[in-house]
Amino acid sequence: YQALRGVSFIVAVTFVSEVGDVRRFDSPRQLMAFLGLVPSERSTGETVKRGGLTLAGNRRARRVLVEGAWSYRYPARVTETIRIRLEGLPKTVREIAWKAQTRLCARYRRLTACGKKGPIVVAAIAREMAAFLWAIGHQVEPVR
Repeated sequence: YQALRGVSFIVAVTFVSEVGDVRRFDSPRQLMAFLGLVPSERSTGETVKRGGLTLAGNRRARRVLVEGAWSYRYPARVTETIRIRLEGLPKTVREIAWKAQTRLCARYRRLTACGKKGPIVVAAIAREMAAFLWAIGHQVEPVR
């Protein structure tokens, strides 16, 4: 998981200890819901009203993802730290990590340009970050 920007050793360990094996989730949306990173909904009949995050999931894992999401404020690049982390990882994981970095950095800029406030943007980035962690978790066999 440390292939992703914003996922340090502490973030990775916290995520794994709180979530466990991400392969138990059939889709990234299930993982996002488990973490409480999906919008709430109040619907009646044909009226659909979406609210803020449900926050009904694992708060420790959600907190470390939100903290890691702040790193996407800066332009996409491979720093020395990330380059060292990527050594020895499968090519698919490196590709997912770079795709995540470019997409999330661009999304951060796009949402802030639209006038969204920082915490709301970071929550959206954390939600997508969870999906990329799910993708990496499905590419790598867990160490037994």
